[in-house]
This record gives sequence, structure tokens and C-alpha cells, in this order.
Amino acid sequence: MKPVAVEDFYERFCDESFDKHGVLKTFRPIYEENFNFAYDVVDEIARLEPNRRAMVWCNDQGEEKIFTFDDMRRYSNKAANLFVKYGIKKGDMVMLVLKRHYQFWFSILALHKIGAVTIPATNLLTKKDYVYRFEAAGVTSIIATATGDVAQHVESACTEYHGLTSRFTAMGSRPGWIDFDAELEAMPDEFPRADTKALEPMLMYFSSGTTGYPKMVLHDYTYAIGHLITAKYWHNIPSDGLHLTVSDTGWGKAVWGKLYGQWMVGCTVFVYDYEKFVPHDLLQLIEKYRITSFCAPPTIYRFFIKEGMEGYDLSSLKYATTAGEALNPEVYNRFYEYTGLKLYEGFGQTETTLTLANLAGTTPKPGSMGKPSPLYDIAVVDENGKEVQPGLVGEICVRTHGEKQVGLFMGYYKDEEKTREAWHDGLYHTGDTAWMDEDGYYWYVGRTDDVIKASGYRIGPFEIESVLMEHPAVLECAVTGAPDPVRGQVVKATIVLTKNYAPSDELVKELQVYVKKQTAPYKYPRIVEFVTELPKTISGKIRRVDIRKASEKTSQSV
Repeated sequence: MKPVAVEDFYERFCDESFDKHGVLKTFRPIYEENFNFAYDVVDEIARLEPNRRAMVWCNDQGEEKIFTFDDMRRYSNKAANLFVKYGIKKGDMVMLVLKRHYQFWFSILALHKIGAVTIPATNLLTKKDYVYRFEAAGVTSIIATATGDVAQHVESACTEYHGLTSRFTAMGSRPGWIDFDAELEAMPDEFPRADTKALEPMLMYFSSGTTGYPKMVLHDYTYAIGHLITAKYWHNIPSDGLHLTVSDTGWGKAVWGKLYGQWMVGCTVFVYDYEKFVPHDLLQLIEKYRITSFCAPPTIYRFFIKEGMEGYDLSSLKYATTAGEALNPEVYNRFYEYTGLKLYEGFGQTETTLTLANLAGTTPKPGSMGKPSPLYDIAVVDENGKEVQPGLVGEICVRTHGEKQVGLFMGYYKDEEKTREAWHDGLYHTGDTAWMDEDGYYWYVGRTDDVIKASGYRIGPFEIESVLMEHPAVLECAVTGAPDPVRGQVVKATIVLTKNYAPSDELVKELQVYVKKQTAPYKYPRIVEFVTELPKTISGKIRRVDIRKASEKTSQSV
């Protein structure tokens, strides 16, 4: 028998009520002034039930590790002592580039304990990306994977940025870097509780936009509590479950599905540390480890269907969810056909926790994002901020009623102007549009700012356009999303060439390679179209909507 204390542990952090069908109706967060997820959740569960499984980790090399909550307590304390030894302190900006290595969990908990601000980032960044992020955030330290070319890009960035005072590598060593794994073992496994406050900064993500470089989205310590709904009522995770969310730790989706809410309910998270996504391998792991709940972008489900799910025993799966891009009803139906499981779609942003969802106990409508989370007061409004009638398209907004809800971001770091643009007149403007049907279900339409959602990635056109404009062949360009049957969307570049260049397949490849080298490779344009001029408004602004409508006519697919 599992201790009731852990099964009901999450109730310390919320008051909740349910309707007559057992669906979550209201949710009120509860927290102390000094709430800190690492101390008050992880360490406390370790005290109550030290041997409870926190994580099952494996990689594509056949290695496997199982960590208990007490392991997480001890290793995060060791990591905290290690970081303090090398000068990391409360308020420091610290970047984590750790793929799906288990050291990510040691490190993020350690930084929470110290009171430093954690900045997760993808391992796909290049020199230019690092320079911008280091300078914008004032990063003082980085903990990075020793695998691949991450360290080389960071070192290259450090020829222009001189603010890093410490650099750590995990899963290997490198000259000039501190060996995280080697030094960790020698550290004490006790760490005195630091003075952190619930409303102080804890976590920050860079989020892509269309009118500039990525914004810095800052969250406080209460953000973790906001994800209770994510885990318990969307993922529908029991305390004895084994949950898998497909996400690299550099993306916000990782803490949505691999950390906060899952551990607050006492669930075990499953982590597969791989270099290349192979549908067969992931399906085998679901079968082998008897995964009970699963969350992934629609792209992953499409790959599963293409692979042929009938060849695998997926009977352990009890629940499946999806988010990150539009869900095609055909994917919903095919997955249901194979598994007998309905896909429960959800919606949220880097700036929020789960905002809309088909919560446990409801009947999902294929393709619909569901209904508002009880954590937020949601409205669909027109350009004047007036709520629109059901059936009409408007922008999804959060009514803030003069205060910041738990789970909602603190603001865009060092950018009051952009914060005011998104958050004014009692509304946080998501920049996403939708309409509500007569039953209260929300249906996604698109972005107001042309952000591209491809294979679960959120890609801002501005970054790619900036890179392309540096190539001598490019006079003008516009980057948009184009429909793709597998990835949902792919990046498309519509380009006006300079007078010394002519369209060719060779030039397409040259431009694609150029983008891959200058920025994260997932951002490269899979479709390149050469035109004589770009459609523009009277004021000279590019009409991306016209390009999207015409995207299938003259594009060159790669």
C-alpha cells in the first residue's frame, strides 16, 4: 500500500471542486510565501517516501537508470553545492543545454534551490543564437552537454560575449570546462534551504516572434503549481503511473510533461534520451516499459500511424494527449482505431500553463482545443478587446482582473514595451486566434503574428529572414509556414534575388545550407520559392497571408 500522504500530496497546493460528472470545475492554488518546488515538493516527497520512483531514464545506447525521489533530493543538493562552489548565486542567469540527459533534472532542481534563474535551451542553437541569448539575458553560467557540437558553438560565442564566469559539461569532459559528472560525486548531499520567495523569478524561456528576436518569457516559482492541472487533469496521471511526454529539455513542453505537475502528483516520469527520432524505437519502449500515459505533438502520432502501430503491444497505455500544433481529425481517428484511446488535445503557450484543454472526464471533439482551464478566465475578443459571439473568430485572451494568475508569466524580461503590447486593459493577449462553438469548445484558427508551428517547434520568421538577408543572393524575402502532411507546417522562404543571381536547384540547396549553418537547423526553409516581387500593403508591409494562399503553386519541395 502506498502512503496516502503521497497520493494526496498535491492537495497541499490547491482547493478544487468538480461538477456532477467528476470534471474539474474550480481550481484555487495554495502556496506559502517561500514556496519552492525543489524543497517543498521533491524534497518533501523524498522525506515521505524516499524510495518512490521519480524517473525511469534510458538512452539509445541501451543504458538505463532509475532514480527515486530521494536520489533527486541528494543529487540536486550535490549539484547546488557544486554550482555555489563555482560562484553561482541567487538571481544569476544560468543556461541549461542538456538534451534529455538526466543531469538536466539534477541541475534545474539545484538552481531552483539556489534561487538562480534557469534558462533551458535547445542543443540546436549555433554561435549567433548563443551570442544573442547570452547578451540579452546576461547569462553568467552554462551547463551543457559534451556531446555533439554544443561546446564548440558556445566557445565560439564566447569570443564575442565575455560574461560567462563558469562553464560545465555533462556526459563527457572538455578542456576549459568544469566536468559536472566528475565533480558532482565529491559534493556533499545536503544543502541548507536558501531564502527564495514564491513570486521571485525562477525560470525563463526564449520565445520566437515575428517582429524581432526571441522574447524572454520570465516565470516565478508558482509556475510549477499551475502545471498541476496539466498533469492531473489533462494528462490524467495517477500517482502510480509512468508518464512519457516527447520533448527535448530545451523546450517549455519538457517542464509541462517531465517535471512539475507529474512530480506534484507523485507520478514517475519516463525519459528517453536519443539523438534521432525513430518511431519504431519509441513504440518499442512504450511496449517494453509499459508506459501508462503519453503526450506528444500531432506530428509524432502521424509518424506512429505511418510506422504501423498494429505491430506493437500498446495495451499499457491508458491515456493520450496532444498539443503544439493543429490536430488533424484523421490522426485522431486512426489512433483511436489502433489503440481504442481518444486523443485529448490541449493548448497553452510559453507565457502560460495549460490554457484550454479537453480535460479528463470530458468528451473530446476531434480537432478542438477543448474548453478553458479553471485556472484562467478566457475570452475570445475582437481587435477592440470586445468579446465576440460564438462562431466568430477572435483572439484568445486571458482576463487578469488586475492581478497575475498562477501559471501566467511575470512579463518579458527587460522589455516593458512588449509586455505592455501583450498585456493591457486587464487582458493578456495570446496572439492566437480561435472561435468557440455552441457547446463551449474552442477551435484553433492561427497566429496573429505569423509564428510557424512545425513538428512541435515554434519558429519566428524574423530570425530566418534576418539570416537569409545576409546572403548576397537575397534582395528581399518573406518566411511563412506552408502546410505539410507529416509535420503540420514547414518553413517556406519566398525570395526576391539580387540582379547577379538566377533561380536554380543549386541555389535552393545553397540557401538551405546557409540557414542551417547560421541558426538552429530545424529552422531551415524546406520550401524555397523565387519571385520577382513580394506582395505588399500600401504602406510597404509584406502580405504574408497572400504568400500562404499561393504557397502550393510555384514552391520547390525538398
